Amino acid sequence: MPRRPRSTAVLAAVAAAASLLVVPPAAADPVPAPAPDHCREQCHHVLPPGQNGSATFAELVAHMLLGTRPPHSDDQLGRYDALAGGYRELTTATIEEFFLDNSFGVRPDDVERTYQPREDVTIVRDKTAGIPHIYGTTRSGTTFGAGYATAEDKLFLMDAMRRAGRGEVTPFAGGAPANRELEQRFFAASPYTEEELQQQIDAVASRGERGRQALEDAQSYVDGINAYIEQAHRGRYFPGEYVATGHVDPITNEGTIEPFELTDLVVLASLVGAQFGGGGGGEVQNAIARMSLHERFGPERGEQVWAAFRAEDDPEAISTIHDGRSFPYGVAPEHPEGVVLPDPGSVVEQQLVFDPTGSATEPADQSAQPESRNPRPATDDPVESLRGLFDDGLFPEGMGEPRGMSNALVVSGAHTESGHPVAVFGPQTGYFSPQLLTLQELQGPGISSKGASFAGLSFYTLLGRGQDYAWSATTASQDMIDTYAVELCEPDGSPATVESNAYLFRGECVPMQVVERENAWEPNLGDDTPAGSYRLAVFRTSYGPVTHRGTVDGKPVAFALARSTFLHEVDSIIGFQEFNDPAAITSPEAFQRAAHDINFTFNWFYVDADHTAYFNSGANVVRKPVVDPSMPIAADPAYEWQDWDPVDNTAAYAPFEEHPNSIDQDYYVNWNNKQAPGTAGDRAEKGAVQRGDLLDTRVRERIEHGGTFDRASLVQAMADAGVTDLRAERVLPDLLRLIDREPVTDPRTEELLTRLRAWLADGGRRVETEPGSHRYEHAEAIALMDAWWPLLVRGEFEPALGTPAYEALTDVMQVNESPSGWQNGEPGLHVGQGHQGSAFQFGWFGQVSKDVRAVLGEEVPGGFGAPLCGGGDPTACRQVLLDTLRQAAEVPLEETYPGDADCAAGDQWCADALVHSKIGGIAQDTVSWQNRPTYQQVVEFPAHRPR
Repeated sequence: MPRRPRSTAVLAAVAAAASLLVVPPAAADPVPAPAPDHCREQCHHVLPPGQNGSATFAELVAHMLLGTRPPHSDDQLGRYDALAGGYRELTTATIEEFFLDNSFGVRPDDVERTYQPREDVTIVRDKTAGIPHIYGTTRSGTTFGAGYATAEDKLFLMDAMRRAGRGEVTPFAGGAPANRELEQRFFAASPYTEEELQQQIDAVASRGERGRQALEDAQSYVDGINAYIEQAHRGRYFPGEYVATGHVDPITNEGTIEPFELTDLVVLASLVGAQFGGGGGGEVQNAIARMSLHERFGPERGEQVWAAFRAEDDPEAISTIHDGRSFPYGVAPEHPEGVVLPDPGSVVEQQLVFDPTGSATEPADQSAQPESRNPRPATDDPVESLRGLFDDGLFPEGMGEPRGMSNALVVSGAHTESGHPVAVFGPQTGYFSPQLLTLQELQGPGISSKGASFAGLSFYTLLGRGQDYAWSATTASQDMIDTYAVELCEPDGSPATVESNAYLFRGECVPMQVVERENAWEPNLGDDTPAGSYRLAVFRTSYGPVTHRGTVDGKPVAFALARSTFLHEVDSIIGFQEFNDPAAITSPEAFQRAAHDINFTFNWFYVDADHTAYFNSGANVVRKPVVDPSMPIAADPAYEWQDWDPVDNTAAYAPFEEHPNSIDQDYYVNWNNKQAPGTAGDRAEKGAVQRGDLLDTRVRERIEHGGTFDRASLVQAMADAGVTDLRAERVLPDLLRLIDREPVTDPRTEELLTRLRAWLADGGRRVETEPGSHRYEHAEAIALMDAWWPLLVRGEFEPALGTPAYEALTDVMQVNESPSGWQNGEPGLHVGQGHQGSAFQFGWFGQVSKDVRAVLGEEVPGGFGAPLCGGGDPTACRQVLLDTLRQAAEVPLEETYPGDADCAAGDQWCADALVHSKIGGIAQDTVSWQNRPTYQQVVEFPAHRPR
């Protein structure tokens, strides 16, 4: 949209608003001495776009008019973006061109501001990135300062996220479809009452001294947040989004910014857990797909095809642990009992929305594209201009879907140039403005850390470094969620239907618990949506929330989701507390024990001057030996978790020794791939071809050839994998081998193959011709692959599987996840083209590889048995590849890259590019695609504390 001319009236209004601001004075206290730091300037990190996620009313209007941004809101984006084009020239001397120094303390010449929000805490902001370095003379002061500083940087984000976690976005920010989508998704995942939120706090506080300390730390943190809210509201330097959403008047200052409570932290923890720390839950979709295969092929052959597709414990899958040990967990028994398969066509999703009125009854127009994510003002009134910021919703579409991202590369000292371990690792939390994570340093009694935390949970550093060690995590997604099929009933004994809201539990017909939210919104509350309302209602059984209903052998049933962390969202606080305590983390073994205190499903990585370590955390329930966790389970005590107590949702859990764990393996890599042999993934992506292969190949081959790593070369390995197309490196060679069985006589087809071969020979990367060109090297080959893959998968599998089974399997896992979005079978059918960065995790990459290699006559462990492509005939399968390749060549770029609010149709580079989705008023520049963590550390400790 073209920028409107500046208006004298608007600028005058901005100046008037700015004159009302009362900025707190900077204190003149000396900068505290840095804590002991044994990294010796060899620790670095980066978190785009920037630390500051807050903008006043005046700053928001200036951004809309002039494109300016508040200080430190985008000053890490350039470093982050530069790595995609500059990693090949990276050296240890130039790391700070791409990463920030992550040393403790602030150099005297880098001090931007020093102040004391309370007498027992001093906060120092650095000039380089505006990161708060928090020094408490008391522990309470330290966590109070963390709350105060985080609110300074991310208050509106924290406020919006606590509303989302409670399912109450629309009353806060209006009824735009994206707001409704998000509140529904999060409320359905964690439908808690306020009493249950408080119960979780009380439960943690009862867990001994560490539990008591955690409660005190959290309360001081909340006190710090609320101190900032009060001061910022009084001083009129609160986030301008409160004006945009109608909560505060910019002239009179009347309105409310609601204070935080401890229960808000539970909500935020449940939101993070649902987004990044769960595994399992797709059992109903699995059952439908499995039944479709049985109907197509019969039970025996159908089961063979299902097992190969599911890749539950694929012998070809790479594992983070590769030392010969096995860690069995979540694998289906040979002869399972209690499996429930719904009647074909009977399954429907549980209704969530009730009693819609007004705009709540109007379906969202999914085909309409907004003019821009970053609208310019359409009026000379700055307040009215800000009202339009959230016309399309406070949150981006698709936010809240479970994510499995992040990566880690850790090399032991036996294979580094210095003899000390080296690590490059971090979480992938998506690209938002402001970023969901926040950076900080915490120094106080019992706390010494620096790194990243989720805004609103930053009373401890969640991912970062201590005095002589560092740690990080990736999403693990082992299966700790089961689906139980409960038989429906009527309390009065009348016949049950699928609409019945009572169920049989241990022989008694009991009513479901209904947890509700009454949501209403008014016009002009941050958007132009007409007034509307609806009621959200989640039906809960003793096992968990109902997700689907249907029939089994004609009897009505409900499918309820049993999650081991349900009612235990904050239990992990103990492990994070230990990570931050230098007295607790004195060895890799101590770190592993602390990680075991975290109940979310994460892969944890540790490095110090001498050792490396890995531990897979999670509340891994002990199941009965006859249970298949990948299928719906009969609601019967014989199939419930061992020692399960439905009152507080506790059970028997796998002991420490049964969790995948390792110390000082030659190297560790993880990109959400398989943890260890014997450990089943929750979905079908951890198979023969997975994006972790890109990391494993680059590290393993160098070590096998006697090479060593330093920080620069390990970053290069990560970055090279992060711009490589997995399909090109790992699947295209097999496709070409099949095609090359015979000469290609058609010149046009040979030309297409020549493009693909040249791209493959050059590394199969998606990189610009030069930084800033916005055009890819091998652009035509990349476009060809993007158009070919969905056609290829459909052509290879649908004729053999049949359309019903093929489509059921695509509901289990989409066929593709290219950087520009994913397509389920037709060119241009992009669902969720969200510029999310993370790519190539989900897709039929291993399934295609196994089938094509079988067609070539190879022995394929864990394969489909008889090949599916072309009926197993190499000539026929080869023809499928060639026909779909030629079809792909005819697909217009405008269909392969259909465009969206940020990109014109056909713009290949932009379709891939990283766009920071706004959860506020400040937009960010679009940057080149990289498949890498959002927050990333580069670590090499040359020394450690005396031990």
